[in-house]
Amino acid sequence: MWVKYCVESLETKAFVFKAGVSRLFYLLCENMQYQLITTYEQLVAVCNLAQQQKAVALDTEFVRTRTLTPHLGLIQLYDGEQLLLIDPLAIDNMQPFIDLLENKSVVKVLHSCSEDLETFLVAFSTIPEPVFDTQFAASLLDMGPSLGYARLVEMICDVSLDKGESRTDWIARPLRESQLSYAANDVLYLLPCYHELVGKIKAIGKEHWVYQEINLLANKKRAEMPADFAYLSIKNNWRLNSEQLTVLQALASWRLTTARNKDIALNFVFKEGHMFEAAQRLLSSKSELSKINGVNYQSVRRYGETIISLIEEARARFAQTPVKLRLPKVLRLIDIPQYKKTLADLKAISEQIARENGVNNEVVSSKKQLNQLLKWYWFSVDDTRVQGLKPDVLSTWREPLFLPKVKALLGELPDR
Repeated sequence: MWVKYCVESLETKAFVFKAGVSRLFYLLCENMQYQLITTYEQLVAVCNLAQQQKAVALDTEFVRTRTLTPHLGLIQLYDGEQLLLIDPLAIDNMQPFIDLLENKSVVKVLHSCSEDLETFLVAFSTIPEPVFDTQFAASLLDMGPSLGYARLVEMICDVSLDKGESRTDWIARPLRESQLSYAANDVLYLLPCYHELVGKIKAIGKEHWVYQEINLLANKKRAEMPADFAYLSIKNNWRLNSEQLTVLQALASWRLTTARNKDIALNFVFKEGHMFEAAQRLLSSKSELSKINGVNYQSVRRYGETIISLIEEARARFAQTPVKLRLPKVLRLIDIPQYKKTLADLKAISEQIARENGVNNEVVSSKKQLNQLLKWYWFSVDDTRVQGLKPDVLSTWREPLFLPKVKALLGELPDR
Protein backbone atom coordinates (compact mmCIF):
# COMPACT_ATOMS: atom_id res chain seq x y z
CA MET A 1 0.00 0.00 0.00
CA TRP A 2 2.90 2.36 0.69
CA VAL A 3 4.25 1.87 -2.84
CA LYS A 4 0.77 2.52 -4.23
CA TYR A 5 0.61 5.69 -2.11
CA CYS A 6 3.92 6.87 -3.55
CA VAL A 7 2.72 6.31 -7.11
CA GLU A 8 -0.62 8.02 -6.45
CA SER A 9 1.22 10.96 -4.92
CA LEU A 10 3.33 11.20 -8.05
CA GLU A 11 0.18 11.43 -10.12
CA THR A 12 -0.95 14.43 -8.10
CA LYS A 13 2.54 15.96 -8.29
CA ALA A 14 2.79 15.85 -4.49
CA PHE A 15 5.69 13.40 -4.61
CA VAL A 16 9.11 15.04 -4.92
CA PHE A 17 12.24 12.93 -5.25
CA LYS A 18 14.28 14.41 -2.43
CA ALA A 19 17.10 12.36 -0.93
CA GLY A 20 15.13 11.10 2.07
CA VAL A 21 11.94 10.37 0.16
CA SER A 22 13.69 8.57 -2.68
CA ARG A 23 15.50 6.43 -0.11
CA LEU A 24 12.16 5.60 1.51
CA PHE A 25 10.75 4.64 -1.85
CA TYR A 26 13.79 2.45 -2.48
CA LEU A 27 13.33 0.65 0.83
CA LEU A 28 9.64 0.08 0.10
CA CYS A 29 10.40 -1.27 -3.35
CA GLU A 30 13.11 -3.51 -1.96
CA ASN A 31 10.47 -5.26 0.12
CA MET A 32 7.85 -5.51 -2.59
CA GLN A 33 7.28 -9.09 -3.70
CA TYR A 34 6.70 -10.07 -7.30
CA GLN A 35 4.04 -12.58 -8.29
CA LEU A 36 4.93 -15.24 -10.83
CA ILE A 37 2.00 -15.83 -13.22
CA THR A 38 1.97 -19.30 -14.77
CA THR A 39 -1.71 -20.12 -15.37
CA TYR A 40 -4.49 -18.69 -17.51
CA GLU A 41 -6.69 -18.17 -14.45
CA GLN A 42 -4.01 -16.08 -12.76
CA LEU A 43 -3.47 -14.10 -15.95
CA VAL A 44 -7.16 -13.23 -16.25
CA ALA A 45 -7.28 -11.99 -12.65
CA VAL A 46 -4.16 -9.81 -12.77
CA CYS A 47 -4.91 -8.37 -16.23
CA ASN A 48 -8.43 -7.43 -15.13
CA LEU A 49 -6.91 -5.41 -12.28
CA ALA A 50 -4.26 -3.86 -14.55
CA GLN A 51 -6.98 -2.78 -17.00
CA GLN A 52 -8.29 -0.44 -14.29
CA GLN A 53 -5.04 1.55 -14.06
CA LYS A 54 -4.15 4.68 -16.02
CA ALA A 55 -0.67 3.37 -16.82
CA VAL A 56 1.32 0.14 -16.50
CA ALA A 57 5.05 -0.41 -16.78
CA LEU A 58 6.13 -3.20 -19.13
CA ASP A 59 9.32 -4.94 -20.13
CA THR A 60 10.20 -8.17 -21.90
CA GLU A 61 13.01 -10.67 -21.68
CA PHE A 62 13.73 -12.59 -24.85
CA VAL A 63 16.36 -14.64 -26.60
CA ARG A 64 17.69 -14.03 -30.10
CA THR A 65 21.03 -15.68 -30.71
CA ARG A 66 20.68 -17.80 -33.85
CA THR A 67 17.12 -16.83 -34.77
CA LEU A 68 15.82 -14.08 -37.05
CA THR A 69 13.09 -13.10 -34.60
CA PRO A 70 13.14 -12.62 -30.82
CA HIS A 71 11.72 -15.50 -28.76
CA LEU A 72 9.76 -14.21 -25.78
CA GLY A 73 10.79 -15.70 -22.44
CA LEU A 74 9.26 -13.47 -19.76
CA ILE A 75 6.97 -10.44 -19.42
CA GLN A 76 7.33 -7.98 -16.55
CA LEU A 77 4.40 -5.77 -15.53
CA TYR A 78 3.98 -3.26 -12.72
CA ASP A 79 0.76 -1.28 -12.34
CA GLY A 80 1.38 0.45 -9.02
CA GLU A 81 -0.23 -2.36 -7.05
CA GLN A 82 0.88 -5.60 -8.68
CA LEU A 83 4.44 -6.52 -9.56
CA LEU A 84 4.05 -9.38 -12.02
CA LEU A 85 6.35 -11.77 -13.84
CA ILE A 86 4.26 -13.45 -16.54
CA ASP A 87 5.56 -16.72 -17.98
CA PRO A 88 4.34 -16.92 -21.61
CA LEU A 89 5.91 -20.36 -22.01
CA ALA A 90 3.60 -21.80 -19.34
CA ILE A 91 0.35 -20.18 -20.51
CA ASP A 92 -1.36 -21.39 -23.69
CA ASN A 93 -3.87 -18.54 -23.98
CA MET A 94 -2.38 -15.05 -23.59
CA GLN A 95 -5.49 -13.19 -24.76
CA PRO A 96 -6.09 -11.35 -21.44
CA PHE A 97 -2.63 -9.81 -21.74
CA ILE A 98 -3.14 -9.03 -25.44
CA ASP A 99 -6.36 -7.23 -24.51
CA LEU A 100 -4.37 -5.11 -22.07
CA LEU A 101 -1.77 -4.29 -24.73
CA GLU A 102 -4.52 -3.13 -27.08
CA ASN A 103 -6.49 -1.13 -24.47
CA LYS A 104 -5.96 2.48 -25.56
CA SER A 105 -7.20 3.76 -22.19
CA VAL A 106 -4.14 2.34 -20.44
CA VAL A 107 -0.74 3.90 -21.17
CA LYS A 108 1.98 1.30 -21.61
CA VAL A 109 5.27 2.60 -20.21
CA LEU A 110 8.47 1.12 -21.61
CA HIS A 111 12.09 2.17 -21.80
CA SER A 112 13.91 1.99 -25.14
CA CYS A 113 11.02 -0.01 -26.51
CA SER A 114 12.17 -0.93 -30.03
CA GLU A 115 13.00 -4.58 -29.28
CA ASP A 116 10.01 -4.94 -26.96
CA LEU A 117 7.63 -3.82 -29.73
CA GLU A 118 9.18 -6.33 -32.12
CA THR A 119 8.93 -9.07 -29.49
CA PHE A 120 5.23 -8.36 -28.88
CA LEU A 121 4.58 -8.29 -32.63
CA VAL A 122 6.25 -11.67 -33.15
CA ALA A 123 4.66 -13.31 -30.11
CA PHE A 124 1.14 -11.85 -30.28
CA SER A 125 0.80 -10.24 -33.75
CA THR A 126 0.10 -6.91 -32.08
CA ILE A 127 1.91 -3.84 -30.80
CA PRO A 128 0.84 -2.07 -27.59
CA GLU A 129 -0.83 1.33 -27.83
CA PRO A 130 -0.41 3.97 -26.56
CA VAL A 131 3.25 3.67 -25.56
CA PHE A 132 5.20 6.20 -23.53
CA ASP A 133 8.92 5.56 -23.99
CA THR A 134 10.86 6.97 -21.05
CA GLN A 135 14.13 7.01 -22.98
CA PHE A 136 12.71 9.23 -25.73
CA ALA A 137 10.96 11.42 -23.15
CA ALA A 138 14.26 11.85 -21.30
CA SER A 139 15.99 12.88 -24.54
CA LEU A 140 13.28 15.50 -25.15
CA LEU A 141 14.06 16.89 -21.70
CA ASP A 142 17.79 16.99 -22.56
CA MET A 143 18.69 14.40 -19.92
CA GLY A 144 20.99 12.69 -22.40
CA PRO A 145 20.73 10.84 -25.72
CA SER A 146 19.89 7.11 -25.57
CA LEU A 147 19.82 7.22 -21.77
CA GLY A 148 20.01 3.73 -20.26
CA TYR A 149 17.32 2.52 -17.85
CA ALA A 150 19.73 2.09 -14.93
CA ARG A 151 21.03 5.64 -15.37
CA LEU A 152 17.48 7.02 -15.60
CA VAL A 153 16.50 5.27 -12.36
CA GLU A 154 19.64 6.58 -10.71
CA MET A 155 18.90 10.15 -11.84
CA ILE A 156 15.22 10.16 -10.82
CA CYS A 157 14.95 7.63 -7.98
CA ASP A 158 18.49 7.79 -6.59
CA VAL A 159 18.69 3.99 -6.85
CA SER A 160 21.49 1.86 -8.33
CA LEU A 161 20.25 -1.25 -10.11
CA ASP A 162 22.10 -4.55 -10.38
CA LYS A 163 22.52 -5.62 -14.04
CA GLY A 164 24.23 -8.91 -13.18
CA GLU A 165 21.67 -11.19 -14.86
CA SER A 166 21.45 -9.39 -18.21
CA ARG A 167 22.93 -12.37 -20.10
CA THR A 168 20.36 -14.87 -18.85
CA ASP A 169 18.87 -17.50 -21.16
CA TRP A 170 15.26 -16.42 -20.62
CA ILE A 171 13.87 -19.46 -22.44
CA ALA A 172 15.49 -21.93 -20.02
CA ARG A 173 13.47 -23.18 -17.08
CA PRO A 174 13.47 -22.99 -14.13
CA LEU A 175 14.66 -19.40 -13.72
CA ARG A 176 16.68 -18.67 -10.60
CA GLU A 177 15.43 -16.32 -7.89
CA SER A 178 18.22 -13.86 -8.76
CA GLN A 179 17.07 -13.82 -12.38
CA LEU A 180 13.45 -13.23 -11.44
CA SER A 181 14.38 -10.43 -9.03
CA TYR A 182 16.53 -8.80 -11.71
CA ALA A 183 13.62 -8.97 -14.16
CA ALA A 184 11.18 -7.50 -11.62
CA ASN A 185 13.45 -4.51 -11.00
CA ASP A 186 13.30 -3.66 -14.70
CA VAL A 187 9.72 -2.42 -14.24
CA LEU A 188 9.48 -1.66 -10.52
CA TYR A 189 11.07 1.79 -10.88
CA LEU A 190 9.67 2.54 -14.33
CA LEU A 191 6.32 3.94 -13.14
CA PRO A 192 7.80 6.60 -10.84
CA CYS A 193 10.17 7.56 -13.66
CA TYR A 194 7.17 7.86 -15.97
CA HIS A 195 5.23 10.10 -13.59
CA GLU A 196 8.24 12.35 -13.11
CA LEU A 197 8.85 12.60 -16.87
CA VAL A 198 5.28 12.90 -18.12
CA GLY A 199 4.64 15.94 -15.95
CA LYS A 200 7.66 17.73 -17.40
CA ILE A 201 6.79 16.63 -20.94
CA LYS A 202 3.26 18.00 -20.57
CA ALA A 203 4.69 21.26 -19.23
CA ILE A 204 6.62 21.82 -22.49
CA GLY A 205 3.70 20.70 -24.66
CA LYS A 206 5.49 17.74 -26.19
CA GLU A 207 3.46 14.76 -24.92
CA HIS A 208 2.12 14.07 -28.42
CA TRP A 209 5.70 13.88 -29.71
CA VAL A 210 6.38 10.94 -27.39
CA TYR A 211 3.35 8.93 -28.48
CA GLN A 212 3.80 9.77 -32.17
CA GLU A 213 7.47 8.81 -32.08
CA ILE A 214 6.49 5.32 -30.97
CA ASN A 215 3.71 5.16 -33.57
CA LEU A 216 6.38 5.83 -36.20
CA LEU A 217 8.57 3.10 -34.73
CA ALA A 218 5.62 0.69 -34.65
CA ASN A 219 4.88 1.33 -38.34
CA LYS A 220 8.50 0.51 -39.19
CA LYS A 221 8.30 -2.69 -37.15
CA ARG A 222 5.17 -3.74 -39.04
CA ALA A 223 6.73 -2.98 -42.44
CA GLU A 224 8.48 -5.80 -44.24
CA MET A 225 11.31 -5.61 -46.73
CA PRO A 226 10.25 -7.31 -50.01
CA ALA A 227 12.71 -10.14 -50.59
CA ASP A 228 13.57 -8.92 -54.11
CA PHE A 229 14.91 -5.69 -52.62
CA ALA A 230 16.99 -7.26 -49.85
CA TYR A 231 20.12 -6.57 -51.93
CA LEU A 232 19.69 -2.85 -51.17
CA SER A 233 20.81 -3.52 -47.59
CA ILE A 234 23.96 -5.46 -48.50
CA LYS A 235 27.20 -3.69 -47.69
CA ASN A 236 29.31 -2.62 -50.69
CA ASN A 237 26.52 -3.36 -53.21
CA TRP A 238 27.52 -0.17 -55.03
CA ARG A 239 30.75 -1.88 -56.12
CA LEU A 240 28.91 -4.35 -58.38
CA ASN A 241 28.04 -4.03 -62.05
CA SER A 242 24.56 -4.87 -63.32
CA GLU A 243 25.22 -8.58 -63.85
CA GLN A 244 26.84 -9.02 -60.46
CA LEU A 245 24.01 -7.04 -58.88
CA THR A 246 21.43 -9.31 -60.52
CA VAL A 247 23.18 -12.27 -58.91
CA LEU A 248 23.34 -10.51 -55.55
CA GLN A 249 19.62 -9.74 -55.80
CA ALA A 250 18.84 -13.44 -56.32
CA LEU A 251 21.10 -14.57 -53.48
CA ALA A 252 19.90 -11.92 -51.02
CA SER A 253 16.27 -12.70 -51.82
CA TRP A 254 16.84 -16.42 -51.29
CA ARG A 255 18.75 -15.83 -48.03
CA LEU A 256 16.05 -13.56 -46.56
CA THR A 257 13.24 -15.92 -47.59
CA THR A 258 15.09 -18.89 -46.10
CA ALA A 259 15.76 -16.99 -42.88
CA ARG A 260 12.09 -16.03 -42.55
CA ASN A 261 10.79 -19.51 -43.33
CA LYS A 262 13.16 -21.24 -40.92
CA ASP A 263 13.52 -18.42 -38.38
CA ILE A 264 17.30 -18.43 -38.70
CA ALA A 265 19.47 -15.33 -38.37
CA LEU A 266 20.60 -14.16 -41.80
CA ASN A 267 24.28 -14.82 -41.25
CA PHE A 268 23.52 -18.33 -40.02
CA VAL A 269 21.98 -19.05 -43.42
CA PHE A 270 24.98 -17.65 -45.29
CA LYS A 271 27.25 -14.82 -44.20
CA GLU A 272 26.75 -11.51 -45.97
CA GLY A 273 30.40 -11.07 -46.91
CA HIS A 274 30.59 -14.56 -48.41
CA MET A 275 27.36 -13.99 -50.35
CA PHE A 276 28.73 -10.71 -51.70
CA GLU A 277 31.95 -12.41 -52.82
CA ALA A 278 30.01 -15.19 -54.56
CA ALA A 279 28.08 -12.55 -56.52
CA GLN A 280 31.12 -10.42 -57.24
CA ARG A 281 33.16 -13.35 -58.58
CA LEU A 282 30.15 -14.97 -60.33
CA LEU A 283 31.15 -18.36 -58.91
CA SER A 284 30.13 -21.41 -60.92
CA SER A 285 30.82 -24.42 -58.65
CA LYS A 286 30.59 -25.61 -55.06
CA SER A 287 34.34 -26.11 -55.18
CA GLU A 288 34.87 -22.38 -55.84
CA LEU A 289 32.33 -21.53 -53.17
CA SER A 290 34.14 -23.65 -50.57
CA LYS A 291 37.38 -21.73 -51.25
CA ILE A 292 35.98 -18.41 -50.06
CA ASN A 293 38.10 -17.35 -47.11
CA GLY A 294 36.39 -18.23 -43.83
CA VAL A 295 33.31 -19.79 -45.39
CA ASN A 296 31.41 -22.25 -43.18
CA TYR A 297 31.70 -25.79 -44.55
CA GLN A 298 28.28 -26.76 -43.20
CA SER A 299 26.68 -23.83 -45.04
CA VAL A 300 28.32 -24.89 -48.31
CA ARG A 301 27.27 -28.49 -47.80
CA ARG A 302 23.70 -27.50 -46.96
CA TYR A 303 23.15 -24.68 -49.45
CA GLY A 304 26.01 -24.87 -51.96
CA GLU A 305 24.03 -26.42 -54.82
CA THR A 306 21.18 -23.97 -54.29
CA ILE A 307 23.55 -21.00 -54.34
CA ILE A 308 25.30 -22.12 -57.53
CA SER A 309 21.93 -22.76 -59.22
CA LEU A 310 20.74 -19.30 -58.23
CA ILE A 311 23.89 -17.74 -59.68
CA GLU A 312 23.44 -19.61 -62.96
CA GLU A 313 19.76 -18.69 -63.21
CA ALA A 314 20.44 -15.03 -62.42
CA ARG A 315 23.18 -14.81 -65.06
CA ALA A 316 20.91 -16.40 -67.65
CA ARG A 317 18.12 -13.99 -66.75
CA PHE A 318 20.50 -11.06 -67.01
CA ALA A 319 21.65 -12.15 -70.47
CA GLN A 320 18.06 -12.33 -71.70
CA THR A 321 17.02 -8.96 -70.23
CA PRO A 322 17.10 -5.89 -72.52
CA VAL A 323 19.77 -3.40 -71.47
CA LYS A 324 17.23 -0.73 -70.52
CA LEU A 325 15.45 -3.11 -68.13
CA ARG A 326 18.52 -4.41 -66.32
CA LEU A 327 19.18 -3.49 -62.70
CA PRO A 328 20.84 -0.08 -62.50
CA LYS A 329 24.07 0.30 -60.59
CA VAL A 330 23.49 1.17 -56.93
CA LEU A 331 24.24 4.81 -56.24
CA ARG A 332 25.84 6.27 -53.14
CA LEU A 333 24.86 9.67 -51.80
CA ILE A 334 28.51 10.62 -51.57
CA ASP A 335 28.85 10.21 -55.35
CA ILE A 336 26.22 12.92 -56.00
CA PRO A 337 27.95 16.31 -56.46
CA GLN A 338 25.40 18.35 -54.48
CA TYR A 339 25.19 15.89 -51.59
CA LYS A 340 27.51 17.56 -49.08
CA LYS A 341 26.02 21.02 -49.63
CA THR A 342 22.44 19.70 -49.42
CA LEU A 343 23.18 17.69 -46.28
CA ALA A 344 24.66 20.79 -44.65
CA ASP A 345 21.51 22.75 -45.57
CA LEU A 346 19.31 20.03 -44.06
CA LYS A 347 21.38 20.03 -40.87
CA ALA A 348 20.89 23.79 -40.64
CA ILE A 349 17.12 23.31 -41.05
CA SER A 350 17.12 20.68 -38.31
CA GLU A 351 19.10 22.91 -35.95
CA GLN A 352 16.65 25.77 -36.58
CA ILE A 353 13.68 23.51 -35.78
CA ALA A 354 15.42 22.34 -32.60
CA ARG A 355 16.03 25.91 -31.45
CA GLU A 356 12.48 26.99 -32.22
CA ASN A 357 11.09 24.07 -30.20
CA GLY A 358 13.54 24.19 -27.33
CA VAL A 359 14.88 20.64 -27.76
CA ASN A 360 18.21 19.03 -28.55
CA ASN A 361 18.97 18.70 -32.26
CA GLU A 362 19.71 14.98 -31.81
CA VAL A 363 16.01 14.48 -31.06
CA VAL A 364 14.86 16.33 -34.16
CA SER A 365 16.98 14.41 -36.66
CA SER A 366 20.10 12.34 -37.08
CA LYS A 367 22.45 12.18 -40.05
CA LYS A 368 20.98 8.76 -40.84
CA GLN A 369 17.48 10.23 -41.02
CA LEU A 370 18.60 13.08 -43.27
CA ASN A 371 20.35 10.61 -45.55
CA GLN A 372 17.15 8.56 -45.62
CA LEU A 373 15.29 11.65 -46.85
CA LEU A 374 17.82 12.34 -49.62
CA LYS A 375 17.77 8.74 -50.86
CA TRP A 376 13.97 8.87 -50.96
CA TYR A 377 14.11 12.10 -52.95
CA TRP A 378 16.94 11.33 -55.34
CA PHE A 379 16.94 7.56 -55.95
CA SER A 380 14.35 5.71 -58.02
CA VAL A 381 14.62 2.74 -55.62
CA ASP A 382 15.43 2.96 -51.91
CA ASP A 383 14.78 0.74 -48.91
CA THR A 384 12.31 3.19 -47.34
CA ARG A 385 10.03 3.43 -50.38
CA VAL A 386 9.99 -0.30 -51.16
CA GLN A 387 8.64 -0.96 -47.65
CA GLY A 388 5.81 1.52 -48.18
CA LEU A 389 7.23 4.01 -45.70
CA LYS A 390 8.02 7.71 -45.76
CA PRO A 391 11.25 9.26 -44.44
CA ASP A 392 11.21 9.80 -40.68
CA VAL A 393 11.46 13.59 -40.99
CA LEU A 394 8.32 13.60 -43.16
CA SER A 395 6.34 11.46 -40.72
CA THR A 396 4.26 12.07 -37.56
CA TRP A 397 5.33 15.05 -35.42
CA ARG A 398 8.31 15.96 -37.60
CA GLU A 399 6.29 16.33 -40.82
CA PRO A 400 4.72 19.78 -40.22
CA LEU A 401 8.05 21.07 -38.94
CA PHE A 402 10.16 19.82 -41.85
CA LEU A 403 7.83 19.63 -44.86
CA PRO A 404 7.68 23.32 -45.90
CA LYS A 405 11.42 23.75 -45.46
CA VAL A 406 12.24 20.48 -47.26
CA LYS A 407 10.04 21.45 -50.23
CA ALA A 408 11.74 24.84 -50.41
CA LEU A 409 15.15 23.15 -50.51
CA LEU A 410 14.51 19.98 -52.54
CA GLY A 411 11.32 20.75 -54.49
CA GLU A 412 7.97 18.99 -54.50
CA LEU A 413 7.75 15.47 -53.10
CA PRO A 414 8.75 12.79 -55.63
CA ASP A 415 5.83 11.12 -57.38
CA ARG A 416 7.00 7.52 -57.48
